[in-house]
Amino acid sequence: MSSLEERDVGVAAAPGSSSAGLGVGAVVAAVEAVAGVAAMQDEVGMRRDGPEADTDEPPKKRVKIPEGESGKLEERLYSVLCCTVCLDLPKASVYQCTNGHLMCAGCFIHLLADSRLKEEQATCPNCRCEISKNLCCRNLAVEKAVSELPTECTFCLKQFPRSSLERHQKEECQDRVTQCKYTRIGCPWQGPFHELPAHESECSHPTKTGTELMGILGEMDQSHRRDMQLYNTIFSLLCYEKIGFTEVQFRPYRTDDFITRLYYETPRFTVLNQTWVLKARVNDSERNPNLSCKRTLSFQLILKSKVNSALECSFLLLKGPYDDVRIKPVIHHHSFSNDANETDYVPLPISDSVECNKLLAAKNINLRLFIFQVQK
Repeated sequence: MSSLEERDVGVAAAPGSSSAGLGVGAVVAAVEAVAGVAAMQDEVGMRRDGPEADTDEPPKKRVKIPEGESGKLEERLYSVLCCTVCLDLPKASVYQCTNGHLMCAGCFIHLLADSRLKEEQATCPNCRCEISKNLCCRNLAVEKAVSELPTECTFCLKQFPRSSLERHQKEECQDRVTQCKYTRIGCPWQGPFHELPAHESECSHPTKTGTELMGILGEMDQSHRRDMQLYNTIFSLLCYEKIGFTEVQFRPYRTDDFITRLYYETPRFTVLNQTWVLKARVNDSERNPNLSCKRTLSFQLILKSKVNSALECSFLLLKGPYDDVRIKPVIHHHSFSNDANETDYVPLPISDSVECNKLLAAKNINLRLFIFQVQK
């Protein structure tokens, strides 16, 4: 018999019990291979269909992806849809440059504000093309895609679509931080929502004496009185005989110093038969305000007319009719005369640096000025 026929017989006899040791080893290897493939298929099937999630295990404990394999779709989308500046997923509006690079609203406004402070043209941090409110547009498709991506609740660590996360954290999550209903009488307790009924049934504040409660309520009343005093003052000013208001537009300018500084000034305007001008400055004319993350605006009111006698006025700045910047009203007083025709610089009462960047990013700052002439 030829050697080829001997090899054929050896292969054919391998499944039998009387085969050589080499044939038995091949059978064992084949069985182990089939078992390994079956186990892999079961594991893949469990990943696709997925057993019921263990609610006690936080979602952060994910199975490590072996090297060479792609991650989950949402994990890959995170790197595609993230902001090119802060490298985080946008939480609200998404803007794109003319080449399609994405920026979240906060970073986009910050870039425009920085360019205003440095007297430069704002550019995309990726491709260096020019960006502005006219050149860039919102990407609604990316905004909707990001809103559907899963994100983790900071309280219960479960995952929800970003579009429903806010409602879940405010109304549905059993682990959200809440306060005792007796907070108004001084209870400092804060804890998970599911522990609230047990705490309120044992809270000691409802059993406190009237004397103890009066001290707590007194502190709360002081804060309430300050707010009411402001609004009552505004209503009192509305009773004055001479009241004037106008929309003012601050325009950016640069000083003539060796190191130029940005400041804002309005054209002359007339209120109460007098001519006025408003000036504003950034961070109290700090040398390099673009290097600071904390940004403020302050302004002063200047009387340009000549007056025969002192003109005592109250004034305040509010947001314009078409702006969305948040300004808390603050009333200022000054007695104007020919020798004291300028007020000191007073802070523009905006809530934070984000609101300040909104104003700086705009080509002009539009606000509304009220002036009340005090009766004599």
